[in-house]
Amino acid sequence: MRKTQTRRGLLTTLSLAGAAALVRGPPTLAAEGVLETTTVRLPKAPGICYAPQYVAEALLRAEGFTDVRYVPQKGNNAAEGIARGDIDFGSNFAPVLVDGLDRGIPITALGPVHVGCFEVFGNEGIRSIGDLKGKNVGIAALRSAQHLFLSVIAANIGIDPRKEINWVTSEDVKPMQLFADSKIDAFLGLPPEPQILRSRHIGHVILNSAIDRPWSHYVCCLLIGNRDYVQKYPVATKSVLRAVLKAADLCAGNPAGAAQRLVDGGFTEQYDYALQTMGELPYDKWRDYEPEDSVRFYALRLHDAGMSKSTPNQIIADGTDWRFLNELKRELKA
Repeated sequence: MRKTQTRRGLLTTLSLAGAAALVRGPPTLAAEGVLETTTVRLPKAPGICYAPQYVAEALLRAEGFTDVRYVPQKGNNAAEGIARGDIDFGSNFAPVLVDGLDRGIPITALGPVHVGCFEVFGNEGIRSIGDLKGKNVGIAALRSAQHLFLSVIAANIGIDPRKEINWVTSEDVKPMQLFADSKIDAFLGLPPEPQILRSRHIGHVILNSAIDRPWSHYVCCLLIGNRDYVQKYPVATKSVLRAVLKAADLCAGNPAGAAQRLVDGGFTEQYDYALQTMGELPYDKWRDYEPEDSVRFYALRLHDAGMSKSTPNQIIADGTDWRFLNELKRELKA
């Protein structure tokens, strides 16, 4: 059962809903037809860089969805849950998309969510990505987002991630804690981990994907849908994407309101770190970069690193559908 909203939470929701009217673009066009379904399920995951999908609840209801569910999910990988049908849509990372499609998972990338969210931290002996060779690097699990991102980053400068990095996983202790305890040399953090480490002056950043090229010029997170849902419910699919893109604009334009929504919705307990994340990530840049370029970029590098058998063209053909995005760019006057 849905928890009763606090007064502050209700005011935040109303504020964001009111702000939605100021976001560029018209409401759902009648010519699109009615929603084929009024139910949509999204993941409730630890990563707060996924903020637009959480902020989108009021916007989804404005689109006509009457049953908006956030399904608890472990980890930062929504691809498997989407493929199983546990959820209908979720934000996920470009290399996770490529890896999933390479393994035959029935998912479809629909559009960008934001650019740049991860940061790579090193200890005193790590000054650059090149220093990761032969070092102990912490990841949540093999083929996790952290593993795939770091593999691409290492391969991009000639390090073989399969042979020249010692990957450290732990079922009981998170990589951030291992790093803080000096038990590993480096790790890749996702919000709010970078914000926490910087506030505690632990380690130093050797790569920030929001500002360092080439990573800052490619979409890191995309909205991914269940393939059957996308094919069966095109009007609903476009409405979900529209709500998430508008929510991304709200995260950029009203970071305090977005951060409060994350707290009131139970997506995080740390308002300060959420607010910092909203202010640091370029949520309003989804118009500036083509998601297909990002998918091709990561697909090529994973293929070259021997971690994907599929070619970039196969990945794009099998697992992307940009028609809704192209229509919404015109509607939202991108």
